[in-house]
Amino acid sequence: MEKIKIGVIGTGHLGKLHAKMFSQIDSCELIGVYDIDSEKAKLTAQEFGTTTFEKPDDLLENVEAVSVAVTTSEHYNLVKHCLKKGKHVFVEKPITSTITEAKELVNISNSKKLNLQVGHIERYNPALLALEKYFSNPMFIQTDRLAQFNPRGTDVAVVLDLMIHDIDIILSLIKSKVQSVEASGVAVVSENIDIANARIKFENGAVANVTASRISQKKMRKMRIFQKDTYLSLDFVTGTSEVYRLVPAEEKIDSHTISFGEIGIDEKKKRVIYEQPQAGEINALKYELELFIKSIQNKTKPQISGEDGHRALRIADLILKKIEESKVTNLW
Repeated sequence: MEKIKIGVIGTGHLGKLHAKMFSQIDSCELIGVYDIDSEKAKLTAQEFGTTTFEKPDDLLENVEAVSVAVTTSEHYNLVKHCLKKGKHVFVEKPITSTITEAKELVNISNSKKLNLQVGHIERYNPALLALEKYFSNPMFIQTDRLAQFNPRGTDVAVVLDLMIHDIDIILSLIKSKVQSVEASGVAVVSENIDIANARIKFENGAVANVTASRISQKKMRKMRIFQKDTYLSLDFVTGTSEVYRLVPAEEKIDSHTISFGEIGIDEKKKRVIYEQPQAGEINALKYELELFIKSIQNKTKPQISGEDGHRALRIADLILKKIEESKVTNLW
């Protein structure tokens, strides 16, 4: 199978990492990079043995696909231009700044039969991958995503910067339409919302309580999932997971599980078992970029499509609107 010729637009923190990963992926050939800051682009090109292009179109003429890693406000125009030029696009999250822009990009990619993948990288975190076989019907999800302040990303609210990771995961796990959203949030050190909390209710009765902050003293990225007879705990920072399950008392347990005793009486008696499943060593960024390349080669839809990015953005946009509605004047 022929290698996919790919380029990277934007050589900031993430774009540089994209260039590094593409230079290590055997199924593609990193043709070059572009950045409005030509010196930054040259340094990236030199480090990973590729070429610097002076204009985006010069790069597009030489590739089949591009990775777009620029600020969110620039996503729409740049991705639209790349799609119009007939190129497959990987774009970092959030897909765009507005749901209208996102929908248009999805429509363009579908009409031109081009792959549009959104970089919701946490879907490939080892902590989440390790639990794939345990997911059934989550009914309550609690997430806490806290980060120390970093000026990078403050061009958008924390809902689009951090919380959207968890929104995407929640929407992929709960197979039901969103019924309602309640939210609150405040700006503290930037011009945009820095701390936010949202409660998302689904038509099937499931509920997700989501918190995000970018002014925390310590980093925390945890998710807790409750479903029938199962409690799942994920730590996205360490990439580890824990599983607590209720199984029939007579069921034999594997050597890698620990029994915490029994609860209930007679035929309702169940055993509480604990497991710590492992997904192995995974570079989440490299893995998602490999899947992007593979989807182009196999002519299949990306695992995290433009539609997925649009859906997550719709909920994020609704949360931001609810935050705005929740603001009241001083009553005292």
